[in-house]
Amino acid sequence: MRWMQTVAWAAVAMSAYTHTHAADNMLYGRAEIENIEYAPQKVLYDVAAPDMANFVNVLDRVSYLNNIYRADPFAASIVLVLHGDEIPFFAIPNHARHEELMQRAQSLTLAGPIEFRICRIAAQAHGFEPRDIHGFVEVVPMADAEIVRLQQEEGYAYMR
Repeated sequence: MRWMQTVAWAAVAMSAYTHTHAADNMLYGRAEIENIEYAPQKVLYDVAAPDMANFVNVLDRVSYLNNIYRADPFAASIVLVLHGDEIPFFAIPNHARHEELMQRAQSLTLAGPIEFRICRIAAQAHGFEPRDIHGFVEVVPMADAEIVRLQQEEGYAYMR
């Protein structure tokens, strides 16, 4: 009998706590969306994705940013500098395995101000030469040097 009273008391206490806790959560109100008009910018993405899911996430972010910038090729520029495990996706010998992903990446370069640049050093570390990479991609000598150049000489904002 005593244990039933303890369980009942615990249920009452938990109910009071939950009700109080829920009320406390409302003390801060609810978030609202800020209607901000974003002006197109020059943006570089430093990309070293460890796997396909992470790389697809980067493409989603880039695509969304491009939409916000209204795909304006005169006012916006979005450059992805690739130097990680996403490089094999762009290799011609792997095309059959990554055809859908490459169609999406290539279409992004047609739909707006998006460019892909691959680090030659990183590509070589993955066993690829420039001739092995799809033609819609530019191969640059070194990712770090390209990232610094875009920031310092061309005024690109840095994204990771």
